[in-house]
Amino acid sequence: MYYQVVSTEALLPKHERVRQTLADAITSGQYAPGQRLPSESELVNAFGASRPTVIRALRELQLTGVIERRAGSGSYVRGDSAARGFTFGLLIPELGRTEIFEPICRGMAEAQHGSHHVLLWGSSLTNSANIEQQASQACRQLVDKRVSGVFFAPLELTPQKDAINRGIAEVFDKAGIAIVLLDRDLVSYPARSRYDLVGIDNRRAGYSITSHLLSANCRRIIFLGRPGSAPTVDARIAGYIEALASTGVEPGICRMEPEDREQVRAALAKFRPDGIVCANDFTAAHLLKTLNELGVSVPGEIQMAGIDDVKYASLLSVPLTTIHQPCAAIGAMAISTMLERLRHPQLPTRDILLNFHLVIRDSCGMRKMELTADS
Repeated sequence: MYYQVVSTEALLPKHERVRQTLADAITSGQYAPGQRLPSESELVNAFGASRPTVIRALRELQLTGVIERRAGSGSYVRGDSAARGFTFGLLIPELGRTEIFEPICRGMAEAQHGSHHVLLWGSSLTNSANIEQQASQACRQLVDKRVSGVFFAPLELTPQKDAINRGIAEVFDKAGIAIVLLDRDLVSYPARSRYDLVGIDNRRAGYSITSHLLSANCRRIIFLGRPGSAPTVDARIAGYIEALASTGVEPGICRMEPEDREQVRAALAKFRPDGIVCANDFTAAHLLKTLNELGVSVPGEIQMAGIDDVKYASLLSVPLTTIHQPCAAIGAMAISTMLERLRHPQLPTRDILLNFHLVIRDSCGMRKMELTADS
């Protein structure tokens, strides 16, 4: 699969300007398939950028299948980068901020469907004060490029997210451009939009992770998520409530920023939890830090778990028990779903939900219980 970057604003972050300039040079033929790009040091000098900025730009070009990086040799234009099939747009406002989307994009890049499709990758919507205008620009540019379809991960954690997400979908609808949603819907759970969606069954994920904490002898389990989160979080809450329904355990749902020490302290005083289901691993990582600052031991006093299994979940001060999302497979399935939608536009709306699995680490206390039982 081949990717090209489309700018959404005149003043892009430095790494995106580097990435876009290199992508444009490859598209124009300045760098041919198989040709080596300038070294990192040469790019640092050419762009007046730091080495981490250049490395990030190259990593994102590699992630999207435009280049390959060879250890000790450098970065090279992919040999298949000029072969083209359909042209698709990728609109992921939180790329770089939400960990699951990088491996999803990698799955798209590695998907093989007999053709090499062009993906026009819009820049992240970086300026929250200007996000509506950025979204409008990104949509217009993809429409102007006459893309065949758009992969869209609706915006979250922004007060005007619902209106922006609806506006984005309306632009593509009017242009007759197919949409496949990644990970989440653009309407509140349990409502469902009319667009195909590829992800996991988030209600079942919430049920499974809560059931696991129950099996670890937790009896006062709360759910903690951030305000304004995506509909996936509401689905996970529904699964959490369902898992508790037959146990007599009273649900406790907390919407707060996990870094807010006072709000976390108040929730602990109110619910006295011995277990916490976090909406995702990002929330869990920040909550773990806050609990440590409050002198609360995990898993000694509170057992906890997340959902997603992002790359740092195993590297936290207390490795995190979580639900593993098959992100690369979600990316590959998204390509298949889009191709099928283009071939058969009258198909009913579909939820393509891939299976997940539980990853048990230290934060839930289960390993400690097993070691105690064996001793």
